Amino acid sequence: MLLIPAIDLRGGRCVRLRQGRYDDETVYFDDPVRMAKLWRVMNARVLHLVDLDAARVSEGPPAEDNRDVIARVAAGLDIPVQVGGGVRTLDDVQAMLDLGVYRVVLGTAAVREPDLVSEAVARFGDRRIVVGIDARDGEVRTAGWEEGSGRSAVEFAVEMERRGVRRVVYTDIARDGTLEGPNVAAYREMGAALQKAKITASGGVGGYRDLLALQALDGVGVDSVVVGRALYENQFPCQQFWCWHRKDEVDLERFSSARLALRG
Repeated sequence: MLLIPAIDLRGGRCVRLRQGRYDDETVYFDDPVRMAKLWRVMNARVLHLVDLDAARVSEGPPAEDNRDVIARVAAGLDIPVQVGGGVRTLDDVQAMLDLGVYRVVLGTAAVREPDLVSEAVARFGDRRIVVGIDARDGEVRTAGWEEGSGRSAVEFAVEMERRGVRRVVYTDIARDGTLEGPNVAAYREMGAALQKAKITASGGVGGYRDLLALQALDGVGVDSVVVGRALYENQFPCQQFWCWHRKDEVDLERFSSARLALRG
């Protein structure tokens, strides 16, 4: 089970939303680049970034985004960085890749323009394109989780697989940021419906027992998990607490020996 630290970006800072609500925000750090390097020092092999400012825009280009931060994070690390939020066109995908991002997550655009997903996979390859499926009560949500789509998460995942997608990041919005445990049943249901695509779980992880529960789903294609709040709040016994309390003294330019995880 590959554990992927998450950095949600809003206004250039590291934040977490509870259950996707923009009015329930916690700011953890002001410097996402230092935060990203700290995760790397602590042996992260992949990093997950979400541009919340860009994701919230329903139509047209966002008034503000965090692309400058994303570029600095990608340039400062030696591991793959995957980014979602506000990616609406093939040009947006190319722009992200040009910033040094390894993998791009399509969310709202995949729901509204599924043909775009097919075109993106054909142009950039299935290792560079991921579909993010954010759901509440099994319904796919869009525009930064604020709008319903009327689409079933499982049926939508199957359609994306038919279009060439080989990885989905599946977030249960009701669990996200709560530390109340992942929706194991939902991941099992989606995994059983897919034949080729792998699932990265997201939402609700509160401790190592939740990771063990997800690891048991390896047989249905759940092979990784995005974790945010639990890491920020030191919910795992193995975390290096000195990195938090003395983080200004940690040499963030000397990364660990973790191998790169350029996987599907």
